[in-house]
Amino acid sequence: MNHRREDHGGPVERIRAELTSSPDGPLAMTRAVAILKEDPRYTWVGIYLLDGDDLVLGPYLGKPSPHTRIPLGRGICGAAATSRATIIVDDVNSDPRYLACSIETQSEIVVPIMRGGEVLGEIDIDSDRRAAFGPADQHRLEAVAALLAEKL
Repeated sequence: MNHRREDHGGPVERIRAELTSSPDGPLAMTRAVAILKEDPRYTWVGIYLLDGDDLVLGPYLGKPSPHTRIPLGRGICGAAATSRATIIVDDVNSDPRYLACSIETQSEIVVPIMRGGEVLGEIDIDSDRRAAFGPADQHRLEAVAALLAEKL
C-alpha cells in the first residue's frame, strides 16, 4: 500500500523521513514518539521493547508511567505483544486488562512492532478522550511500526 498518497506531509511521511536519516534505533524511536505526540488526542505516547518475556519502556512523552516493565500477557500491552495484533480499547475503565497509569486516561491503542512475525516491541498510546482511536489511527500506527521494525 502506498502510504505516501494517504499521508502526504502527515506523521507517517515525517517519520519515514526522520528514520531515513536516523543512524540508529534509539534515535529513530525518540523521533517517532515526538512526532506522534503532536496529535492532541494522544496524551501519552511510548514505545516498549521486548526483552526476554518482558516489555521494557523505552522513549515516551507524557506523564511518568509506573509500568516500566510489563510481562508478556499482562495488561493491554502484554496482550497485544502476545497476540501479535493491534488492540484498541475505547474505554479502559471497562477492560479488566488495563494497567492504570493515569486516572485521566480513557482509551488506549497498542500496536506491535514486528519483523518477520517476531515481536520486537510496540507503540502504546493513551488518550484522555473515550473512543479516541479508530481505523485511521490503527492504519497510521501500523505503518509507523513497520518503519520502526526496519531500524530495530
